[in-house]
Amino acid sequence: MSADPETPLRADAQRNRDQIIAAARVIFASHGPEVPMEEIARAAGVGVGTLYRRFPDRDALIRAVAVDNFAGVLDHARRLAVEAPTAWEALVQLLYHGAELQLSMQLSMLSQRAHEILKDDPEVAHLREAVLLEVEGLVGRAQAEGTLRKDVGAGDVAVLFARLIRQLPAHRLKSPEMATARNIAIMIDGLRAGPATTLPGRPISKEDLL
Repeated sequence: MSADPETPLRADAQRNRDQIIAAARVIFASHGPEVPMEEIARAAGVGVGTLYRRFPDRDALIRAVAVDNFAGVLDHARRLAVEAPTAWEALVQLLYHGAELQLSMQLSMLSQRAHEILKDDPEVAHLREAVLLEVEGLVGRAQAEGTLRKDVGAGDVAVLFARLIRQLPAHRLKSPEMATARNIAIMIDGLRAGPATTLPGRPISKEDLL
């Protein structure tokens, strides 16, 4: 009894798609979504024709990467909310989960091209709101624990992180990863409860970002 002749093709197509998304995630996070498609295909180890068969244009690839990435961040945030010993620890671990969270900020807040493509996509909007809802929950719980300052909101955390990862060009820093990690640590200290400078205005909420 012979195997279904379509099965290997489907498996190859899925593997190629996964490789393309994985390569695009890395490249988009470090260089933004304007990188030439040929470079993404080369990083994925596939031909340009294969890339365009899976994703007919850049917009389709950006959407696919965004859905995959937001889903990964959401799953990680939900697991941390359950498994971390405190809400503060969950929030800290989420912020240090740099690659996925950094790409989310690139796609949703830092890249105008990606923002225009994704702003009306219902699946991306649903996942983005769900991520912010998880962050909002962690913020509220950490404030109730007394570990997070009371005058910040989930939007403040998202905006801080987005500003932090707007990295200098690679040639300006010898160790960009170390610089980002150090700045996350400084940011986390600024979020800790305790004597601090009074912030102007009001806490930025997730609704301010949606």
